[in-house]
Amino acid sequence: MEEEKFIAALQEGTNQAYGQLLDEYQQKVFGTCISFVPNQEDAEDIAQEVFVEVFNSIEKFKGDSKLSTWIYRITTNKCLEFIRKKNTKKRFGFMQSLLGNDTPIDRSSYFTEFNHPGIQLENKEKSEILFAAINKLPESQRIVYTLNKIDDLSYQEVSEITEKSISSIESLLFRAKKNLKTLLYDYYKKEGY
Repeated sequence: MEEEKFIAALQEGTNQAYGQLLDEYQQKVFGTCISFVPNQEDAEDIAQEVFVEVFNSIEKFKGDSKLSTWIYRITTNKCLEFIRKKNTKKRFGFMQSLLGNDTPIDRSSYFTEFNHPGIQLENKEKSEILFAAINKLPESQRIVYTLNKIDDLSYQEVSEITEKSISSIESLLFRAKKNLKTLLYDYYKKEGY
């Protein structure tokens, strides 16, 4: 009943409800964003877009799922949208360099150091290697792996966010771990470790 009142207050547009929403979800949304896009500035921008979307579409929220599930779904979609746009820009930049327009692609901004509870790696280099491997996973595996292993959400929560069955989540996680193991093994083998 408490959540219903909170949602009603959000739909009425009360400042107190919006403040409470930000207090409760700001860190969670940012944490998810930085899990998908490990660059602080980009993650902050995406988190802002998430809250703009939540504020603009809260009237449409029907309560078919928990509010947190709905917000995570928006967050995941915004992150994937950002990644797709960034990949398109990288391909465009690559094509430009092939055609003679030497526009360097700045890869240094893709990864920054951060403290995130879901992932505590020894240094920036290992973070880059791991996130590069995660980004090579098929999209469905990447989403499930990120939400479960990095954001520490339960199978049930991941199931609600992705609208997939728990057995589907387990299968995607199994394949993601297997693929990551292969990707990381190949990387370290090439590096001579």
